Amino acid sequence: MARRAFSAAAAMLVLSSAIVSGGEPEGWGYAVVVHERTYAQPEWRAVADALKAKHAASIIVYEEAVEGTLGDLRRLFPRYACFVGRPEEVTREFVGRVQRLMRGLDDDPYTDAIWGIVTGYDAADALRIARHKEPLAVRRALSATVGAQVDGYDEGRMYNELAAGTVVEKAAGGETLAKPCPVDTTARLAEALNTYAPDVFITSGHATERDWQIGYSYRNGSFRCENGQWYGLDTEGRRFDIRSANPKVFMGIGNCLIAHIPDRQCLALAMMHSGGVYQFVGYTIPTGYGYGGWGVKDYFSELQAGRFTLAEANYVNNQALVYELEKRGLNTDSDPRRGLRGDRDVVVLYGDPAWEARMPKRRLPWTQELQEEDGVYTFTVTANERGDWDNRPLVHLLPHRIENVRVIEGGAMKPVITDNFILAAVRDKLLPMKANRGEEIPIRGDFEKGQKLTVVFRADRIAASGPGAGN
Repeated sequence: MARRAFSAAAAMLVLSSAIVSGGEPEGWGYAVVVHERTYAQPEWRAVADALKAKHAASIIVYEEAVEGTLGDLRRLFPRYACFVGRPEEVTREFVGRVQRLMRGLDDDPYTDAIWGIVTGYDAADALRIARHKEPLAVRRALSATVGAQVDGYDEGRMYNELAAGTVVEKAAGGETLAKPCPVDTTARLAEALNTYAPDVFITSGHATERDWQIGYSYRNGSFRCENGQWYGLDTEGRRFDIRSANPKVFMGIGNCLIAHIPDRQCLALAMMHSGGVYQFVGYTIPTGYGYGGWGVKDYFSELQAGRFTLAEANYVNNQALVYELEKRGLNTDSDPRRGLRGDRDVVVLYGDPAWEARMPKRRLPWTQELQEEDGVYTFTVTANERGDWDNRPLVHLLPHRIENVRVIEGGAMKPVITDNFILAAVRDKLLPMKANRGEEIPIRGDFEKGQKLTVVFRADRIAASGPGAGN
């Protein structure tokens, strides 16, 4: 096999890629993937090395296309994969190629690791993100879209992009109240980012790579960027620089293009540079169907608040999208920008995918539990109150990888059980109305307090145990 020396470190690389340092060849681990040109630059090599040190990770260095890492990724089969890249590498096309690469580690159509991209306006931003360890309890929300209410957070502010002069505020330990506010909310939002110190910032509406328009159906200000500085510009031309150091996450769940990095003059990099954004979820194209963005919010902060980290919510939502495409026979690479199919490979998570950023756990409408005894797994969903299922499939992340799955009970739910998660689309099951709501007629998504859904299956364990998910 042809090999050559790599820089002064004399690390040996095959022509496609090689694992040059790090953990075990198999396991429930973490892979750092980086191009050799990036790894050869000391300031960017430090980013990869910081992730390696933080997660006891393996580093995969590739020479040409990122697809050349497939063999090494298959051998490592990690729980997490992080792609370190300079801004000029992290194109829209690169995001799509990584999406497809990460579905190819085994034979099923689903993504095989929770992944993200660590980049920054400069290497110092990327290094700060890579080194950061402290988990983030997402308690305080700043929302600029009526599609992301603040009721489920400990406290928050929601500025309505559809109705001018309206803000909804929830005080810590208090009630949620609608209040009047200026029509131009640029200064209010900038002040909130700088002094209110939200843990999450959520937006939708009109945007490009370089600006976001605050109002959707009325004239308001905008947020823009210049040489890594994120700032607001109101309708009178006044500028409000954002200097917000507290670590936070950003969900651009309904914005066109907000995650696209055409060059360094873009919102995504400025928000990381001067806005304290450590994880960023958004679209790299003009939004279309909407499933890929809005669904992240559904898993992260709606009926399932606290169940998933932001990285897990982004991962789980993409698997739910692939499930819907598989069910409809649309999970192909043809016609990539139309309908649901167009959302599959265009939403990206920037940041360390293993970083713990989640809402505090709380009592949820239903509980998910997975128990295992002698290779038999019992997945039980119990309704804690009367209500409706989420509009996304139920997903449970497995605590270790499995293979040779045989369903024993619950096959009527048609569960999807992969090596690292179980998915059950209960919203496709029509349940009868009962009690004081009259005669039994089918209604989509309804459940009763105490109702249980159970899937029992046998499987073989194929990896060391890791952090599970269940509440």
